[in-house]
Amino acid sequence: MTRLIGLALTLLLYAMPTYSQALQEGVRGSYSGAVESVHPDWFKQSFLVFEEDVQEATAAGKRVLIYVYQNGCPYCDALINHNMAQRDIETKLRQHFDVIALNMWGDRSIESVTGQSFTEKTFARAIGVTYTPTLLFLSESGQVILRLNGYVPPRQFRLALDYVAGHKEQEYSFQDYLASVQPPPGSGELRTEPYFMTPPYRLAERARETGPARPLLVLFEQQQCPDCEQFHEHVLGAAETRVLLEQFDVVQLDMWADTPLQTPSGEASTARQWARSLAIAYAPSLVLFDHQGQEVIRADAQFKRFHTQSILDYVISGAYHNEPEFQRYLQARAERLLEQGVNVDIWH
Repeated sequence: MTRLIGLALTLLLYAMPTYSQALQEGVRGSYSGAVESVHPDWFKQSFLVFEEDVQEATAAGKRVLIYVYQNGCPYCDALINHNMAQRDIETKLRQHFDVIALNMWGDRSIESVTGQSFTEKTFARAIGVTYTPTLLFLSESGQVILRLNGYVPPRQFRLALDYVAGHKEQEYSFQDYLASVQPPPGSGELRTEPYFMTPPYRLAERARETGPARPLLVLFEQQQCPDCEQFHEHVLGAAETRVLLEQFDVVQLDMWADTPLQTPSGEASTARQWARSLAIAYAPSLVLFDHQGQEVIRADAQFKRFHTQSILDYVISGAYHNEPEFQRYLQARAERLLEQGVNVDIWH
């Protein structure tokens, strides 16, 4: 542990001359990673009266998929040009869904299924959009069947489409559906890190065991998980991430295991039961709690370094107390780093 902290600090100190020089010279950092994408012409050109959209989709044997995006979002571009551009995914979407795009900062008028009036940005705020893309799959009655908060790779995206297009919500929760179509691996080990907590996981008693309570990061993973390996290698392995993680208690759980634990609220559970109660459907997923054990934010989709580090800093800094909208905090953090001469790559 000590050696890793030393390595992280060494790497940061190595970078300091450039950082200090940038401050002295007033050099602004560079901003990169933003990508503008063009929506497919088969997206529905909606008047944004959602009750009518649902009725029209139902009459055509389809369901409504509301896609919330923002300009310059590389994760949105990945959804459009990596997921939706694949022929089988495009075919399934066009056959089973009316896709309606909303700009989370837009000003177009919306009428919700219940008849309430919004603009795009006030609707995004009302439904609690934290990340883009956010996807809402609606039933024939306009209820949300499934919600995806952030980008998921094609394999997981296909499963979400199959779940909704096949009306599987009548038989399973999404988590149970995933377990039925892709059974948890029967063998393998999770990749560990030296700063992970060790059993027993009595998460409501951390203050007594480690001194003053710190924020808690719970990392849900699974065996034989390429996305988990990539996350460890490219995100958790970054020196900047390690420095942020030093300010958390971090516990890693196999989302399919029967590992006994005590939740931050003091309930006896297992890793599998807790993951199910939290509706964890993607590995790796991060759930972050404050020092009192209250959930602050979660990341249950694919995120790279900048966004993951920003999520960690959002909790550590206490910014969530004054800025409940994470995207506004994200923009402010990027601007602050740029003013300090730090290069910001939001797709790194």
